[in-house]
Amino acid sequence: MRTAGGFRTRLVATFIGLIAGTVIILGVGAYLFVSSSLRGQLVEDAVERTNFNLAVLATEWLDGDPTAAEYEASPLADALSLRGDVDVYVDFGDGDPFLSKPVFLTTLDLVSDELTGIVANGNIGREWVEVDGAPYLVTAGRRPLSGPDFYFFHSAADIESGLERLQQALLAGGLVLLVIGAATGNWFARQVLRPVRQASEAALEMADGDLTVRLDAASSDEFGAWADAFNRMAGSLEDNIGRLEAARARERRFVADVSHELRTPLTGLVNEAALVKAHLEKVPGDGGRIAELLVNDVDRIRRLVDDLLEISRLDAGAQETHVDHIDLREFLAAVIADRLPTARLLGGINSMPVDVDRRRLERIVGNLLDNARVHAEGHEVEVSAEQKPDGIVVVIADRGPGVDPADLESLFERFAVGDHSRSGSGSGLGLAIARQHAVQMGGTLHAANRPGGGLTFELRLPA
Repeated sequence: MRTAGGFRTRLVATFIGLIAGTVIILGVGAYLFVSSSLRGQLVEDAVERTNFNLAVLATEWLDGDPTAAEYEASPLADALSLRGDVDVYVDFGDGDPFLSKPVFLTTLDLVSDELTGIVANGNIGREWVEVDGAPYLVTAGRRPLSGPDFYFFHSAADIESGLERLQQALLAGGLVLLVIGAATGNWFARQVLRPVRQASEAALEMADGDLTVRLDAASSDEFGAWADAFNRMAGSLEDNIGRLEAARARERRFVADVSHELRTPLTGLVNEAALVKAHLEKVPGDGGRIAELLVNDVDRIRRLVDDLLEISRLDAGAQETHVDHIDLREFLAAVIADRLPTARLLGGINSMPVDVDRRRLERIVGNLLDNARVHAEGHEVEVSAEQKPDGIVVVIADRGPGVDPADLESLFERFAVGDHSRSGSGSGLGLAIARQHAVQMGGTLHAANRPGGGLTFELRLPA
């Protein structure tokens, strides 16, 4: 059985997916915006300071073509060293550069050829590098007009550290939002699907026979309209089933009353037919044949009325089940001898003791044998029994003409006389009575065509 659980799971998953997508987009966007802003500000400040250092300070405080020693003794070196957030590499072109830290000894190997080319052309360039795992922004340029070349290393460690903390904060915030989103989505899904769950429960109650169940149609939204339509359908179904049950009850009462009223005059007819039958040989000419037909018709009417009375009692549940201890094989042999002596009981002579309602079982087996006698006259009939842990199985099989597979289940309908190939003089109630007895005993009765022709009736009863 399908439930709303799968749909609720998909709805919650969709809700979480939307939140996750939103968190990712906003988180990545925020990270990229902050990262771009911080790095852009660092680049802007660094380029501006580099321009000032080269165009103003280096021009005023350095003369001619200075050496590393002359640079180190100049006010420019002191001025730049006081700005501790910038490290300097000065290339004088003589293989003896000035470095503010030994770590920048290989500066020309750290930066790209593209940057050194920009510097050589007298322009200011920049690029991002890593020195011993630490991030730096390098701005470089040549003092007008003859040099030397300056490489300024601006540390970006604070920016990268701040961006890393931002990344962690965004990740933690995203996880918190996902958890909140999952809880909110689950609550939202429960609220949205509550009418569906209530409708499913109401449908199950209706399937179990409670036709009075109704839904709360107080809301004015689509679910309210749905609940109102469901209630109208349930009301209409209750009314229709009530009318059908009332009509069925009237029909059963009518059949029972008619059968009961026919019983008294029919008893007189049966007694009179018995007298006629006892003197048939004394009736001359065609009168004997007419009298014989009359006796047979009275007997058929008697069996029909008996069947109608019995099925009326079954419908009313007036027949109780009484458990008897019997030997199933001896019992079947006795019923066969009484109803269809030509039938053959399979399985040897082993006893099979069971506890079962003897009267009901006799009625079922007797009706099945009568069916075989009427519809498979002159053909082989076999009866077998098997005792299983959960009960007994009795099979009655004939080699008659069989039935169209589409008509097998209709054999157990009332007044069904089967396929024309299995026509006979039955009332059409025998198999219906047999199945109803089997059902009231907690068992089953089914029919199937036999390979090679004929029918098989399988009776399963708890015993």
